[in-house]
Amino acid sequence: MKTSDLSSKRLFEFLLDCQGEVEVNKLLTLSGDYSSTWCPLGDNENNYGVIENQQASPIAALIEKITNSIDARLMRLCYEAGINPRSVHAPKTMSAAIEIFFGVAAKNWHLSGARKAEAETIQIVASGSKIHPCLLIYDDGEGQHPVDFEQTFLSILRGNKNEIPFVQGKYNMGGTGALVFCGSLRYQLIGSKRFDGSGDFGFTLVRKHPLTDQESKTKKNTWYEYMKINGKIPSFPISELDVGLANRKFRTGTIIKLYDYQLPPGTRGALPQEPRRAIDQYLFEPALPIYLVDNEKRYPNNKVLQMDCFGLKRRLEKDDNKYLEEKLSVEVEDHDIGSMKITAYVFRAKVEKMTVKETRDNIQREYFHDDMAVLFSLNGQVHGHFTSEFITRSLKMPLLKNHLMIHVDCTNLTYNYRSELFMASRDRMKSGEHTGEVRKRVASALVKSELAEVYKRRQNSISVEGGDAKDLLKAFSKDLPFNKDLMRLLNQTFKIEQHEPPRKENKKPENPKPVKTKEPFHAKRYPSFFNLKTGKGDTFITIPEKDEKTVQFSTDVENNYFDRSEDPGELKVSILQFNRNESTGGNDASDVGDPSKLIDIRKSSPKDGTIKIGFGATEELKVGDAIEIQAQLGGPEDFECRFWLKVAEPSAKPKDVKKEEPDEEPPGLPDYVLVYQNAPEGSSDCKTWEQLGEAGIDMDFPVVMYPAMSGDGNLERVYINMDSTVLRNHYGKQGVLSVESKELAEKKYISSVYFHTIFLFSITKNRKYQIRQDEKDVDLQDYLRDVFSSHYAEFILNFGAEQLMASLAD
Repeated sequence: MKTSDLSSKRLFEFLLDCQGEVEVNKLLTLSGDYSSTWCPLGDNENNYGVIENQQASPIAALIEKITNSIDARLMRLCYEAGINPRSVHAPKTMSAAIEIFFGVAAKNWHLSGARKAEAETIQIVASGSKIHPCLLIYDDGEGQHPVDFEQTFLSILRGNKNEIPFVQGKYNMGGTGALVFCGSLRYQLIGSKRFDGSGDFGFTLVRKHPLTDQESKTKKNTWYEYMKINGKIPSFPISELDVGLANRKFRTGTIIKLYDYQLPPGTRGALPQEPRRAIDQYLFEPALPIYLVDNEKRYPNNKVLQMDCFGLKRRLEKDDNKYLEEKLSVEVEDHDIGSMKITAYVFRAKVEKMTVKETRDNIQREYFHDDMAVLFSLNGQVHGHFTSEFITRSLKMPLLKNHLMIHVDCTNLTYNYRSELFMASRDRMKSGEHTGEVRKRVASALVKSELAEVYKRRQNSISVEGGDAKDLLKAFSKDLPFNKDLMRLLNQTFKIEQHEPPRKENKKPENPKPVKTKEPFHAKRYPSFFNLKTGKGDTFITIPEKDEKTVQFSTDVENNYFDRSEDPGELKVSILQFNRNESTGGNDASDVGDPSKLIDIRKSSPKDGTIKIGFGATEELKVGDAIEIQAQLGGPEDFECRFWLKVAEPSAKPKDVKKEEPDEEPPGLPDYVLVYQNAPEGSSDCKTWEQLGEAGIDMDFPVVMYPAMSGDGNLERVYINMDSTVLRNHYGKQGVLSVESKELAEKKYISSVYFHTIFLFSITKNRKYQIRQDEKDVDLQDYLRDVFSSHYAEFILNFGAEQLMASLAD
């Protein structure tokens, strides 16, 4: 039977049943030469460049399809409410649309039943191959009449949504990004019926045009095209269709089937598992939940084949999340760029009944897709990200590299600034000065927040006065003088004093300091007070010109008050009066023009009864100016504080003395710290595996050493594992050891590991090597740790330190 002989309904059913592009191609070839029924997308044969140059990742491209479904759902609800989406009566934001169209119902989405009922209106259904499945995307949205397909689904760059403020889409091109990941022939089936039930169900098939031999001689590129029959989008009447959805039949809305979709490694598997985690990462806080459906044919032994999906934020903030240790937020209001909210999620280094490595691996698998550690979102959809290198290089907190996720909500940044940050494809950030600036602002806000205290606690948990590296250097090189070039190499990285006179230590008797006991903080769900902490009882606070000041407030509300998913609180800061150079009477804030131009504001989440607000004086404020501030903590009952900020002379700075500045002095040799599975009796200057594990450092039998580095990239300390398999094997090869022989073997092990570490570190850093593995950047810290765990330590012990140093001596 030829395709041209099939009814439109039968053709659609055959296409829907196809489980891959091979079957689709076979169906189409039954009709012979069918090229006259194919038209270029957007009525433009030069569409290849637009479609091919969008999202770089198949997951990010799939997210665009889901985003379009969310938009379509909101559009339908807007029409059903009798509102023209382009009118002044339409919601101004996506969050306003949710509040208007769903009301109280949206507040119940934390309940599984209510969430599932709404999620089923947007579904992703998998079928076909496990490696490259067919994905059917369904939404019970506005839908389209067949005659409107060419102006909606099949158009490019028409800007159909540009005048609708409460949806995500603008350019009418994001949905085509998934085409490039549909097998090699790029087949995509589209079907739709208008939400009000009027008109027929229409459908078409999209593909990459197969160039003929003649076309390949004259055309540089192919193009994307869609199918028409008898000059029209094929259609037929329906009351309902069975397209494989969960718990419902198709009646109105839209379905799109992607054939042989190229999911990347690490995201293949049943939809509710690996793909869901990747989808959650990009849909950090979606406006609507979605539903993921897989089937027993693909995964007969999987017990969970259907699940709702509502973004990574809600998974992170579940009450029973055993991995999350702490959450804090900072809201930045800047007179130049608008406002952004930064939320930091700190994960535990170790969870009960798991090793440090198991905990870290589980956290990475559950919450970090493709090393996306800093997420920048608009309306809940991630538009770009930084990797964990931001944590080590910008925050300078390497201990949190695998245990910190940062979300930056950019929805309320100014349009001009946002447009300079993100690509139109909405999957990555531009490499420009605006991205560099926002990187600095996010880092600065977090360094000034409670995150600094969190990091300090982790540092303190593993700090100990280790072995003196200078003494080790002297003992080790006493009879083996270093080659001059080798000493020059070490001196480029570390400050080494070879001839240090003996120091006299005058130990003063220590007076024990009284131990301060802190009153336990009893948090409440809602605040019962909100007071200014000035220490003096006055309400006049000075702020240096063009500088900033942090003001503290006391309250009794719980730490996550601003950030909890259900019924969050709000802190509002406003300007009431403005006195120019202390002129009498003051001016109403409305007379200022734009009050936001006077101060920048940084609001931190509550921390054990304290809320901090940072005020930055802009260039609009001069010495002598004063502004009256109102800070209002909202809840069932609102509490407010009023106070004045008075601009004072800038902080005195030392006079610049023109003199030749010496080169920056390198740090001293790093100390070493011995680490044991269980601490030897009477030892106080060592650490245990468990103690390092509490800070997120994995120490086990296979690990030889851990090089602790500062945020500036300097080697601060070398943790040497004294219960490593390498050292135990070394003991075994020596036979029965006396106490003296064992001590000698330990010294050899310590000195060999220590000096090889600092030599490798010095060479790698001074030669400015960049280390990569499997196309990913690797930190020098991880590289050195891995090298010593990969038989290198065993080699240097067997080779012998004496032979090594003799070969380097004069």
